[in-house]
Amino acid sequence: MSKTCIIGVLLITVLLVLGACAPASDVQITYIFYDGLVPRAESDEYVEITNLGDQAQDLAGWKLEDVSEGYPSFTFPSYILAAGKSIRVYTNEYHPEWGGFSFEYGQPIWSNSEPDVAVLYDKQDKEVSQKSY
Repeated sequence: MSKTCIIGVLLITVLLVLGACAPASDVQITYIFYDGLVPRAESDEYVEITNLGDQAQDLAGWKLEDVSEGYPSFTFPSYILAAGKSIRVYTNEYHPEWGGFSFEYGQPIWSNSEPDVAVLYDKQDKEVSQKSY
């Protein structure tokens, strides 16, 4: 095998490895506020999602889920998340300044004693971000 061919194979391998390590999306779960201040219901818990890219992203049909329990899940309506901006999905509160999204769930979602895992799926149901605490 020639040196040029070997270098080409190595370059392709490196590019494939780097591509596998890169995030699948610029939209990522960036924070989970899991220990709410509202007694018992913890309705003020939230998951923060940030567009780390330089282009807006329509979140229509995207889904956020607590995969540790398998529920609840929240499906986004049509919403354009601008580049560099963040939104929050609250357990059972609405905050228009953060997008106005809520699971509408009447009890705590994010465990205070054992970390849960939040997963964000795009509209093709492909996992694009995962976060625990």
